Amino acid sequence: MLMSAAGVKSAAGADAILDRPAVAPLLRVAIARKVYRRAGTEPVEAVRDLAFEVGPGEITCLIGPSGAGKTTTLRILLGLDAEYEGTVLPDPAEAGIAMVFQDPRLLPWRSVEQNVRLALPRPHRDKNLDALFEALGLAPWRSRYPGALSLGMQRRVSLARALAQEPRILVLDEPFVSLDDAAAAGLRGLVVAAVARFGTSVLMVTHNVDEAIEIADRLLLLSGRPATLVAEVPLDTPRAERSRSWAEATRRGLAGRFPNVIAD
Repeated sequence: MLMSAAGVKSAAGADAILDRPAVAPLLRVAIARKVYRRAGTEPVEAVRDLAFEVGPGEITCLIGPSGAGKTTTLRILLGLDAEYEGTVLPDPAEAGIAMVFQDPRLLPWRSVEQNVRLALPRPHRDKNLDALFEALGLAPWRSRYPGALSLGMQRRVSLARALAQEPRILVLDEPFVSLDDAAAAGLRGLVVAAVARFGTSVLMVTHNVDEAIEIADRLLLLSGRPATLVAEVPLDTPRAERSRSWAEATRRGLAGRFPNVIAD
């Protein structure tokens, strides 16, 4: 059995019942099937019967093997791929989603502040962003250009650009990959603080189980291709009380139960 650090709800709901309050989700994803069809090649089924929700004010982490269909799932819920069977509610254009990619995707000829403001609709580009820059530790860097920043600082700018849009849901695609431990820890702290300060919900895709266990309220474990939901794991221990021993025990329990998703 999984250690008491985390309960588990399987895709079929048979393993355990999550004692979670009934709160209307911000996003409902139900992908019945996604198949890639290209001329001259065999069809590839990327996703099958994948359904999950994103609730208000929570951090949800999507974890699965490489090539499992996580990026495909993100493209669908962002409205970038409409060729699938299923539903995403509300429509991605109306869901209030902002995206932070692995690559910060900053314009090198624009300052930090200009990069952030360019994400806003023209009538709102003069909005006061002082509190946001202060919260992310970017106030001294507002007039600098991306080339003068480390990768970790560039990702802070990317996060600021997303949060400036005041999204209901912040989607993060491997946001801490290739950062050193200190930079990654700092950015994780900023994400958690953003949830608390701005009321934003987070859906994060990651291969790093340890960082997911550190910050997530809920883990969504995916199978290999075609991606389907293997289990939903709530992490009810408050983040401030998650000791190293708790995290190690949680990981061992998950690895023992879901070895195809999480390596021990």
